[in-house]
Amino acid sequence: MLQILLITFPFFALVLCGYIAARKRMLSLDAIPGLNSFVLFFALPCMLYRFGASTPLAQLLDAGVFFTWLLCALVMVGFAVAVSLNRRIRWNDASFGALVAAFPNTGFMGVPLLVALLGAQAAGPIIVTIVVDMVITTSLCIALSRLDGADKHGFAHAAENALKGMLFNPMPWSILLGGVASAVSLALPKPVTQTIGLLADAASPVALFTIGAVLARSQMMAAANKHAPIPLRDYVPVAAIKLLLHPLLVLLVGAAVVALGLPLDKFALTVMVLVAALPSASNVSLLAERFGADNGRIARIILVSTAAAFFTFSLAVTLLT
Repeated sequence: MLQILLITFPFFALVLCGYIAARKRMLSLDAIPGLNSFVLFFALPCMLYRFGASTPLAQLLDAGVFFTWLLCALVMVGFAVAVSLNRRIRWNDASFGALVAAFPNTGFMGVPLLVALLGAQAAGPIIVTIVVDMVITTSLCIALSRLDGADKHGFAHAAENALKGMLFNPMPWSILLGGVASAVSLALPKPVTQTIGLLADAASPVALFTIGAVLARSQMMAAANKHAPIPLRDYVPVAAIKLLLHPLLVLLVGAAVVALGLPLDKFALTVMVLVAALPSASNVSLLAERFGADNGRIARIILVSTAAAFFTFSLAVTLLT
C-alpha cells in the first residue's frame, strides 16, 4: 500500500498545488481557461496521439472493452439519475450529477497515472473508455438534461449542441489519428515527432495542476454568487457512487464477461476497474455551467471524489495489482 501511495502521491499533490494557487490568487482565475485550452487543444491531444500511434490497432478496437464499459456507463447513468431525482433536483441537475458519477477523470489524470502504474500497455483500454465517455456518455447526459424543459430550445437543440461538442473536441480526433498512424505504421519527421513529444510530456503536470485550479474556481464562483448551502445528501452520495459503486460494477460485469468466455482480456479488465476508481471528470463542471445546471453541486461532487480518491484509488490499486 505504501509503495502505491508513493506513486500516486505526486499526481494528487499537483492537483492540490493547483487548488492552492487558485484559492490564494497566486494564479489569476482569468488564466485558468488558458491552462484548460493548452491542455485540451495542445498537450493532451499530443499525448493521446502518441499513445494511439504506439498501441497495436487491435487494442484500440477492443470490442470487449468497448461494450463492457458502455454497459456499465449506461447502468451508472440510469442509477444515478434514479436516486437523484426529487422535488429540488430535476432532470438538468440529476443528469449532470449522473455524468460525474459515470465519467472518470481519465484524460487529465487517468492516462498518466495508470501508465505510470501499469506500463504503456494500459493505454489501449484507457483510450477505448475515453471514446465511450466523451462520445456516448456525455451526449446521453446532455440530452437527458433537457427533459425537464430547462432549455427553451428543447431536446433537439441540446442534441445538436452535444454533437457539435463531440465534433469539435480534439481528443477523439487525436485518438483516431493515432489509430490511423498505428494501422499504417506512419513515421512522422523527427522535428514533428519531437514537437509532439514535448507537448505530450507537458500534458500530465499541467492537466493535474489545472484540475485543482478548476475545482478552486468552481468553489469560489459558487461563493461569490451567494449559492445557498448545499445539503451533504445532495453530493456526498454521488461521490461515493463514483468511487465505490462504479469500480465494483465494472469488476462484476467484466468478471461475468470473462466467465462467459467473451473476448475481454484480464489485464484490460484490471485497467478498466482502475479507470472506474478514478475521481469524477473535472470538465463536467464546465458543461454544467454551460447548460444551466447547479454547478455548485457538481463542483462539490468533483472535489469530494478527488480528495477521497487519494485513498480509495490507492486501495483499489493495492487490491488489484
